[in-house]
Amino acid sequence: MIKKVLVANRGEIAIRVMRSCREMGIQSVAVFSEADRTSMHVRYADEAYCIGPAPSNESYLVIDKIIEAAKESKADAIHPGYGFLSENAEFSDRCKKEGILFIGPSSYAIKTMGDKITARKTMQHANVPVVPGTTEPIKDLDKAVQVIRKIGLPVMIKASAGGGGKGMRLVAKEEDILAAVSSSKSEAKAAFGDDSVYIEKYINSPHHIEFQILADNHGNCIHLFERECSVQRRHQKVIEETPSPIMTPEVREEMGKHAVAAAKAVNYSGAGTIEFIVDDNLNYYFLEMNTRLQVEHPITERVVQVDLVKEQIKIVNNEPLNLKQEDLSQNGHAIECRIYAEDPENNFMPNPGLIKHITEPLGLGVRHDGYVYKGYEIPMYYDPLISKLIVWAPTREETIDRMKRALYAYKIIGVKTSIPFLNRIMDVPSFRQGRYNTHFIQDNEEFLLNEEKPSQKLKDIASIAAFFSYLKKIEKHQSPVNLNGASKWKVFGRKKSLERL
Repeated sequence: MIKKVLVANRGEIAIRVMRSCREMGIQSVAVFSEADRTSMHVRYADEAYCIGPAPSNESYLVIDKIIEAAKESKADAIHPGYGFLSENAEFSDRCKKEGILFIGPSSYAIKTMGDKITARKTMQHANVPVVPGTTEPIKDLDKAVQVIRKIGLPVMIKASAGGGGKGMRLVAKEEDILAAVSSSKSEAKAAFGDDSVYIEKYINSPHHIEFQILADNHGNCIHLFERECSVQRRHQKVIEETPSPIMTPEVREEMGKHAVAAAKAVNYSGAGTIEFIVDDNLNYYFLEMNTRLQVEHPITERVVQVDLVKEQIKIVNNEPLNLKQEDLSQNGHAIECRIYAEDPENNFMPNPGLIKHITEPLGLGVRHDGYVYKGYEIPMYYDPLISKLIVWAPTREETIDRMKRALYAYKIIGVKTSIPFLNRIMDVPSFRQGRYNTHFIQDNEEFLLNEEKPSQKLKDIASIAAFFSYLKKIEKHQSPVNLNGASKWKVFGRKKSLERL
């Protein structure tokens, strides 16, 4: 039985895993880079070990250092969280070789589903619908043109080893094919060390819907329903919700069965996610599998009322699932907003820096998974995700209203954040109505990125407040200015004029 878990990650996901460990009576071990020495996950853990300099390729991505910390702390298991080494087959194998339990799937499952071309072939053999396209890497550019003509434009060029939008190009015109393939291969090589790319038919008005699955070592596999993840920027999710507003009970059941079939096709064990692309007519196709815990997993936990981290640990402990598909249901509605330290008005540029003040949202139906605090300096070396704000209510309309209330209460001073941007999303009619797809942000860019400026009335109020604040200061310090019955407004104006000179 697992008694101590090393969390090979940082920030909010590290704390989230440690919380479930603490509830299970399991000790937690943190690892941290030099830049994360004061991070909250280091404080929260029972033990903590420094594993190197700030850059992740010298710390969080170095397998030897993670294994060394696990051995020194006598950890029974390693939880990789998401990102970093979470989908690294070599890391999974190394843990097994060192006699340390890896809280995740086998290296076979990671390899098979991590390579997008291999995954497509595997899904075809399992009779899971896949987007029309190629099942071999593009090597001959002339042949690529022939294939695209056969499939029909538009198409997506995608990196086989990739994710997060890297190595991905949309091609709408035939004259752009060669340039798109070349740039996609170059970016894939730089990002993943593998320039293999493939072609997929582009789905118009695409919806990004994923199914959470759990599978044990005894042949049991279930799904925990879907999440709608179509609010994206540059192929990165911004807001997720469950249930999906476009889903029907019939399609949900059908997609759930295909998600389970996909997991069984690779003898999957643990928590994972099957991602689908869905069109306006609810035709759906396998997109990819994430062989790890997803960033957006809390909304599933809230609606289905299952702790996914605890289930991961139980599965690694070789316990059979005690959850039956027929016993699971969706209760109410949940939405997650990803809070980033970034400037939406400046092309979403990361905005690391010192947190001077933070007020976290509270109240009924609100969950906040974060890791920053007043006085903490967000480092520049990692993803700028600050926290995840999750709200739940009985209906979707109530959930949106509750999210607006929670975002209004969420105050961070010191760095720019995506909070105002997220708040405006809640007011977009198509979002309110549940009629949106992955083009949502670009379709509503003008409204979302043009923050309302203060009215003249507010400016006047601010000026009056500044004036009275000034009066208090000169009275406190016995200012030598002789008012002699003169208008205080004039004196104030003269004083400000002198200050500007």
